[in-house]
Amino acid sequence: MVNSVVDLTLTKPRVRRSLFRRLKRLWLGIAIVSLLVSGFVFWPRSPTNLGVRNHLINSGLLASWRNGDVVVLVRHEERCDRSTNPCFGPADGLTINGTQHATELGKAFHALGMQATDVLSSPTTRTAQTSLFVFGKTELSAGPLAICGDAMGEEILSNKRPDHNLVLITHSACINDFEQALGFPHAITAEYGSALFVKVLPNGKFKTLGIMNSQDWPAALKQL
Repeated sequence: MVNSVVDLTLTKPRVRRSLFRRLKRLWLGIAIVSLLVSGFVFWPRSPTNLGVRNHLINSGLLASWRNGDVVVLVRHEERCDRSTNPCFGPADGLTINGTQHATELGKAFHALGMQATDVLSSPTTRTAQTSLFVFGKTELSAGPLAICGDAMGEEILSNKRPDHNLVLITHSACINDFEQALGFPHAITAEYGSALFVKVLPNGKFKTLGIMNSQDWPAALKQL
């Protein structure tokens, strides 16, 4: 009897401690999984990639474009002063490679149709050259600065005509400003020649349609 009593009093704490450790590991695992799931759900991501699957069609972009309800922010093509590729002209302008990509980008936009679309460029050499090679013309925005910053939405609306799309040739920082305002503070930095498409709603608010990178245009246009 003595032995059985001794055995009983020694094993109970061990069982409890073992159970406690298992429960602790279980709850810790659940907490980590919950944090990961919450981070995935609530962490803002980049706008939809319009160049994959049927996003160009499913986003409603084509219908909005035909109605003249779209604003597009296009990042300038490859800048010379940050590349080892040969320059097209001044160091603050594009590379020759950048002008070639801009010409191809122009073909993509013309495939969408440019009949009711205005084009405006930030007043820098690289954006003006991009506009020239993409659209065959350059019209600079008013004032010495690009359309950027906290009041960007108001500036965009002040330059958009009713029933006309508006294309802004701009910079990655400006696109980032607008993406933050649209609810994407952690969006991936815009590539050279990438285009952020946004619909202007009747109440003057903006609806993000998605982003198109230069290399994705050929596959996306096959959806037309």
